[in-house]
Amino acid sequence: MRTIGQRKERPIGLPASGALLVEGARFNDEMHRLPTGDTTFIPKGVYRFKTHEDADRHQLECLAKGMAKVAWERVHGRNG
Repeated sequence: MRTIGQRKERPIGLPASGALLVEGARFNDEMHRLPTGDTTFIPKGVYRFKTHEDADRHQLECLAKGMAKVAWERVHGRNG
């Protein structure tokens, strides 16, 4: 196994640290900014494919369906 970079383990202590609280809040905010199935058009989940071609086909199908949905919503309105 190859290790790239280093990660410092944060010490666990009794007194609270404002700096660690801020760091945790920033981490949480960044996690919430990750793309979801709504923005990438690929539903969340674990996918296993036999070939790269199968994976590419799935990605293109999801993208085409998502783009068609966005186009339909633009023409007919979101609630239409």
